[in-house]
This record gives sequence, C-alpha cells and structure tokens, in this order.
Amino acid sequence: MSGVPPYHQRLHQRQSSLVQHTMWSHTLATRVKGSTITPDKVNEILSRWKHRLPQDLPDTIDCSIPQATEAITPEEREELKVSVKLFICEADLSSIKDAVDKSCQALAVSQLDSVIIAPPVLPEGESQTLENLQPAWTELEGLVQSHKIAAIGTSDLDKELLEQLYNWAQVKPSSNQVNLASCCVMPPDLTAFAKEFDIQLLTHNDPKELITAASFQEAVQESTQDLKVADWRLEWVLRYSIIVKSRGIIKAKGYLVHSKRNNL
Repeated sequence: MSGVPPYHQRLHQRQSSLVQHTMWSHTLATRVKGSTITPDKVNEILSRWKHRLPQDLPDTIDCSIPQATEAITPEEREELKVSVKLFICEADLSSIKDAVDKSCQALAVSQLDSVIIAPPVLPEGESQTLENLQPAWTELEGLVQSHKIAAIGTSDLDKELLEQLYNWAQVKPSSNQVNLASCCVMPPDLTAFAKEFDIQLLTHNDPKELITAASFQEAVQESTQDLKVADWRLEWVLRYSIIVKSRGIIKAKGYLVHSKRNNL
C-alpha cells in the first residue's frame, strides 16, 4: 500500500520485551481492530515482525509501530486527557512504575491524568483484601507524589473494601470501576459512599485477565517458532485512552504488553 510508513523495530540488550498494539495505527496496511486484546491480536502483531528478527534473539525485543500511539504534542496536551488501566499479572511491584514510565514515553507525555489498577488475579476461592491492595496502592501513591500520575483509581471493589482503602490511603481513590457483568445495577451502599466522598463510579466489561500468561505464550509460540516461550513471563498489560476533553471523544486507544525473560 502506497503512503504507508515502513514497520519499525528496536532491539536492546536487556532482560525484557515490549509489544505495542494499537487500534488506530496509520502505519499498518491493515488496521488492528477491536476493543480487547486477545491471543489472536498478539499473534497478528508478532507475525508482522517475526521475519525481521535476527537468527540469534537478544534478551530484549522492543517492538513499536511509528505514529501508532499518535504521540501528543505540547500544544495539544491541555486539550487531552490520558487515561490508563493497568492489569498487573505478577506481584512484582516494580512493574507498576515500569508500566507508567513506558506509557508516558510511548505517548510523549510527562504525566498520566488517570491510572486505574487491576491487581493480579487471586487463586480460586480467595477474596480481595486491603492487605493485598496496600503494596500496589503505595507504589501508585509514590507516582502521584512524583507527578507521574494525577489521579489513581480502583477496579471491582465493593463498598466495604473501597471504604477500607479510602480510610487507609494517603492519596484517596478518585474512581472505582464496577463490572456490570456481575452487577446489573450499582449497589446502593456503594453509590452512597462514592457520592459522599466524591469517588467517580465507572462501569466496565473487562475480563479479570485481558490475556492469560498461557494464552500469551501460545501466541508467541505460534508466531515465532524459534523463541523459547517457557523462558518468558507476562508481567503486565496496559490499556490507554486519549480523550479530547471538550468533545468527550476518544482520539486514540491501544495497548502495551510487557513480558520478561527469566534469568538463565
């Protein structure tokens, strides 16, 4: 297709890999569509650059698509809101700062307006507790204090747990997402608490895991036969939205997916 910029990739010698996926890429002959990242989409992305990789893979593969995220210029920054939802796949808290840094770099901004965190999925039969949330929230508070994030929010907390977090936290949650798949109507007690303490209630239909570690490895295996997928683990998935404030429309939306190679 004429006028389509060439696909670009960067390779570094570190122990991680980053795959960037966007729904609004002007650099691809065929745009990647859909509202949720799936193994098929990961497979499609990997397939586009696998033939460009050297025979001996480095420890880090950092793939990006030029203009895919439509980097924000300083002139338009005040007109746009940059919102992120971060799905943590492992308990390594350093991945939170890493995800925020990488999204800021990809979007060419110094601060994210809002970050909602979805903690790692708990084992079957376990319930979310304040103790589980505290380490990640403390990490987010540090990023607010260093001006990397303006506001932080939670996902799928009931009234009791949201109240516990609010009372404990130094930086209070500004929002809480509720999955309407499990709750057709906002619980009255949650609505009342959120209204009293100025917490915005949002709805979503995300699965607990946007993509499982097993599905990610399967997609990698299908797209890059020479890559030892067992050496890599999925650390986090981040979805970003760039919204035009005055019009309330989404200018761009996409995903960052980060995996890391185990030390050999």
